[in-house]
Amino acid sequence: MTRLEPGDPAPEFTLDDQDGATVSLSDLRGRRTVVFFYPAAMTPGCTREACDFRDSVDALRGAGVEVLGVSRDDEAKLRRFREQEQLTYPLLSDPDRAVHEAYGAWGEKKNYGKTVEGVIRSTFVIDPEGRIEHALYNVKATGHVARVRTLLGLG
Repeated sequence: MTRLEPGDPAPEFTLDDQDGATVSLSDLRGRRTVVFFYPAAMTPGCTREACDFRDSVDALRGAGVEVLGVSRDDEAKLRRFREQEQLTYPLLSDPDRAVHEAYGAWGEKKNYGKTVEGVIRSTFVIDPEGRIEHALYNVKATGHVARVRTLLGLG
């Protein structure tokens, strides 16, 4: 598995959001973008993480930072998740995990002591020129949004 490093070009992608609209990373060029990969909508850890981003999205947007969540869930499940948790940023569907793999957010991981293949909870900050500014792998669902805010100078 290839891991992205600061300075690497962010892999381009175009995915459908919870409403079936296409979202391309290139459309966000000129702005910082946070892209976070999570295992599954409506699970406890992913809900906590998504809600932490929801609670910080105004401060992030105020600083010119866009937020995108990416999972393998289908659009209908993402739509239910967004409505249920009142999420205010796009949730993107990557069912074939191509974008997960391009970002190194898919591979072997430990789950309750067993080695399994799956989503590696990861968050990336992409700079306005489309390069990786920060690559955070194996993040915890709770607390890492505060770390992202700190990395972005938002405390």
